[in-house]
Amino acid sequence: MCGAARSEFEAYAEEAPPAAKAAMRWKCLNCAYVHVGAEPPAECPVCGAPRDRFEPLAEEGGPAAEAAGVAEAVIVGAGIAGVAAAEALRNAAPHAGITLISKEQDLPYYRLNLTRYLAGEVAQSDLPIHPQAWYEENRVQLLRGAEVAAITLDEQAVELQDGRKLPFEKLILAAGAHPFIPPLAGVQRQGVTPLRSTEDAERILASLREGVRCVCIGGGLLGLETAGALARRGADVTLLEGHEWLMPRQLNRTAGELLARHVDRVGVALRTQARTKEIVGDERATGVALEDGATIAADLVVIATGIRPNSYLARRAGLEVNKGVVVDNHLVSSHPNVLAAGDVAEHRGNLYGAWGPSQYQGNIAGMNAAGLRAEFGGIPRSNTLKVLGLDLLSIGQFEPEDGSFDVIEEESHGRYFRFVFHDGRLVGAILLGDTSIAGSLKKAVEGGSDLSGLLQQRPTATAVADHLAGTSA
Repeated sequence: MCGAARSEFEAYAEEAPPAAKAAMRWKCLNCAYVHVGAEPPAECPVCGAPRDRFEPLAEEGGPAAEAAGVAEAVIVGAGIAGVAAAEALRNAAPHAGITLISKEQDLPYYRLNLTRYLAGEVAQSDLPIHPQAWYEENRVQLLRGAEVAAITLDEQAVELQDGRKLPFEKLILAAGAHPFIPPLAGVQRQGVTPLRSTEDAERILASLREGVRCVCIGGGLLGLETAGALARRGADVTLLEGHEWLMPRQLNRTAGELLARHVDRVGVALRTQARTKEIVGDERATGVALEDGATIAADLVVIATGIRPNSYLARRAGLEVNKGVVVDNHLVSSHPNVLAAGDVAEHRGNLYGAWGPSQYQGNIAGMNAAGLRAEFGGIPRSNTLKVLGLDLLSIGQFEPEDGSFDVIEEESHGRYFRFVFHDGRLVGAILLGDTSIAGSLKKAVEGGSDLSGLLQQRPTATAVADHLAGTSA
C-alpha cells in the first residue's frame, strides 16, 4: 500500500480465538494495512513492504464464540472501512446475512493506490481488495452501482434509489467522504477534476500526453503524490500550495522545505503561498489564475484540497452529526443499532480521513455489530508518502505545545529526524529520507513508551533512532 521495503514488516501477534486460528490477521507495521490469511503476504499490496514487516494481530473482541450474533447486517459503503467491517463481521458471525452496498460499479478497491496507478506502479487489475469470488465464498452480498436514497431508523431499513428496501438488525455506515471542491470560478470547466475514484483516474490518464500542462491545487499528501505521478508520466506539472511550506498539517517548516527540494528534483514546479483565484478558459480550462496576478497555463487541473464526510443521509435520518457521524468508543452512533466507521465517522471530535484508521475502525465496527465489545480508543495520526521516491513518515504531535516538551532533531546525510517528547514519552516524530524504524516508532508513539531514561543521556536524534531500531531487533 505504501511502498515500504520488506524490512518494514514484522509479525504482530495477539491472542486469537481458538476456533479461528486458520484465518489470522497480519498488520503491516509501515502503513497499518491488515491482511487476513494463514500467513502474511509476500509484499504489502498497499505500500509494498515485505513479509517481515508484518506482525500477527489478534481479534480485539475476544473469542468469536462470545458474539451474541446478528441476523441481518447492512453496510453502506464499500471502501476499506466497509470491506474491513464485512470481513470482521463474517469472522465473528458465521451465519449472519451481510449486504455490502457500493455506489461504484467497480469491485471495492484500494483507493489510496490510485496515485500509484496513475504513476504506472500498479496495474488496474491490482486495485481490487478482493476478487468477486471472495464475496461469494464469504456469503457477502455485494450490491455494485447501488445508491442509498434514505435510511429509516423507525423501520430499521435502508432504501435504495431503485426503490428496494433492505431491512437490517445492525447498520454500519462506512459511506466515506467526497472531495472538497473550493468555490472557485471555473471549477466546472472541462479538464478540471479531483482524484477520488477509478473513474477520476481513468479520466486523468486519458488526457495525458507528453508535455501536457498540469496544475495540481493542494500540497497535501494527495496533491504531492498526484503531481509526482503525473511528472513520471512526462507531464509538465506545477504544484500549488497556499501555505509557506508543503504539508503544513504533517510537517514542520524544516521538513517541508526539504521535501520541496526533492519535489523540484523529480520535475515538479512548486509554488508556495499560491492562492488560487479562478480557473480560466472557455468551455475547457486553459489556466489557473492566482491572487497575486499570475496565471499558470494548464490543460489539466487536479484539485486536491481535502475531503468532506458523506454524512448527508445520516443527518436526514436523525442521527447525531457534527462534522461526521458522532460515535462512541464502540463506534456506535446515537442510535444503538447503527455504527459508523472510516471517513464518515467522528470519534472524540476527530475525523481521521486516512486508510489505516478506516480499516481499524471497520474491523471494530464489524465485530461490534456481531455483538462483541471491542473499543476504539483513538490512534495517533500518521502519514506516509508514496510515488515520489522519498521515504517520509509523520506521526503524532510533531510540534511542541509549550516548554514542557522536548524536541530532538537532526539533518544529515540526506535524512532528517525529528522526535517530540512529553513527560518522557515519545508523542510524535518526523522521518524524512529514512523510515527504517517506522514500525518501532509507531509502537513507541501509540504505546506511550517511557523513554525518560534515554532522554537523561541527552541523545542525538540518530541515537534516538538507533535506540528505537534496537527495540525491534
